[in-house]
Amino acid sequence: MQDFQPEAQVLANKTILVTGAGDGIGKEAALTFARYGATVILLGKTTAKLEAVYDAIMANGGPEPAIVPLDLNGATKKHYHDMANTIKAEFGKLDGVLHNAGMLGVLTPFEHIDLETWQKIMQVNLTSAMLMTQALLPVMALAPQASLVFTSSGVGRRGRAYWGPYSVSKFGTEGMMQLIADEYEHSTIRTNCINPGATRTKMRSAAYPGENQLSLKTPADLMPLYLYLMADASIGVNGQSLDAQPK
Repeated sequence: MQDFQPEAQVLANKTILVTGAGDGIGKEAALTFARYGATVILLGKTTAKLEAVYDAIMANGGPEPAIVPLDLNGATKKHYHDMANTIKAEFGKLDGVLHNAGMLGVLTPFEHIDLETWQKIMQVNLTSAMLMTQALLPVMALAPQASLVFTSSGVGRRGRAYWGPYSVSKFGTEGMMQLIADEYEHSTIRTNCINPGATRTKMRSAAYPGENQLSLKTPADLMPLYLYLMADASIGVNGQSLDAQPK
């Protein structure tokens, strides 16, 4: 999986939505999926960043992507259903979703967590993924095979001091993945999680400001697993929480 060597155009004729596509792992995943033939729907809250990814995909000769500017903190159920209807009308199906967008917050002792921060992180990391997935599942069911991928974390498997609502939100992500995987086990939709591990991103730098970023893997280093889960090679892999950087 982690050393998956895809054929060129392994994602041809697939439409894949990536959240948090303007930066970090989401940006790299979008560029990579497009490089291997996918039409990518770029979702994020900063239009300028999405436009830059759009331009890079076009410059590389990839299929023309779509842009969906959306702030997950303020998005409503209607936003997601309108988006699902538009995807169905424009593309006819949805072959993959990568839930990559996330919010870290500030690392703090549990007794100092404030409610506003808690609710915002839960909204962005967990509730938005639930609402979006509910809206998109019927469109994913129109694809011959579809892959739903959530982004987890090591602190979503074992709690770590001071990681507060982010850690709890990732435990919820793992549980949501398992629930959907079990409900859709006998369908054409497979559902899994990826734990990226320590990666050279802005979120990692915020969590570990004293860390030598150059010692970390880059988002590009992780892409074989992301490609594997979106490609038909992973048909039959369902309900798994996979490490992009296995120990």
